[in-house]
Amino acid sequence: MSIAFDGRVAIVTGAGVGLGRSHALGLAARGAKVVVNDLGTATDGTGESSAAAQSVVEEIRAAGGEAMAHGANVTDAAQVQDMVDKAIATWGKVDILVCNAGILRDKTFAKMELSDFSSVVDVHLMGSVVPTKALWEHFRTQQYGRIVYTTSASGLYGNFGQANYGAAKAALVGLMNVLCQEGAKYDIRANLLAPTAATRMTEGLLPQQVLDLLRPETITPGLLTLLHEDAPSRMILGAGGGCFTETRIYETPGLAFADDELDPDTIHSRMDKIRSEEGQQIMPGAFAQTRKYAAMAAALRGIDLEEK
Repeated sequence: MSIAFDGRVAIVTGAGVGLGRSHALGLAARGAKVVVNDLGTATDGTGESSAAAQSVVEEIRAAGGEAMAHGANVTDAAQVQDMVDKAIATWGKVDILVCNAGILRDKTFAKMELSDFSSVVDVHLMGSVVPTKALWEHFRTQQYGRIVYTTSASGLYGNFGQANYGAAKAALVGLMNVLCQEGAKYDIRANLLAPTAATRMTEGLLPQQVLDLLRPETITPGLLTLLHEDAPSRMILGAGGGCFTETRIYETPGLAFADDELDPDTIHSRMDKIRSEEGQQIMPGAFAQTRKYAAMAAALRGIDLEEK
């Protein structure tokens, strides 16, 4: 079955340039009506302009699609609500949210001002929370919603000089993990895209030959697979240069310690066993871990836990 978005309405934040532009064009090309959101700032979040978003709208319309521009600041609840209200007034609903807007203010943690830390966290984290909150009841009522947040290898694995950006991007993993559970019975599916792309944010950081391989257009097809009717939920899709991977968080089997062993020296002496990857598994939720620890502790002490 060909993936199509006919009759669907999508909001894409940070869609004036780079990845967001590619995502908006990709959705429109497969039939979606698209709200092109962009505040028109520089990569550090300064300045404002509607030109970029309007240019993408004109591209979509020239190709026969439907689109509107909106310059909402994604951290401003009133502005975001206005964007959502106008989309619903125009097209009757919203089905898809792609949170792509972001800024960079890179410095080592020692040199970073707290204001630069909070600004980056605000745009990437709260700039994903605010649009989601504005749409959440709408998605629940219509029993349908597809959400993709944009995370990064900087948050998943770390990157020197990006404590603020990495913290914000890692926080989106937690947001997705909870919302995909709370939204499951309403057919609201949440996923993460972890892209490596040639954009304004990576110019000057990578050689041109590499940038040529990492065009945004090589990533958008992966995004579209996270947004259609049969999309997965709770997936972290890595993407770059036409390559796609899944990032998963595993927990090792671990060890249970008797009461007389609960001291740091004993735990340290068995750290290799605690960290052994053999038999590691994915935890479907926080209470799965709680039940695991309780079962291990009970088994060590000969306690029979009754299933309830």
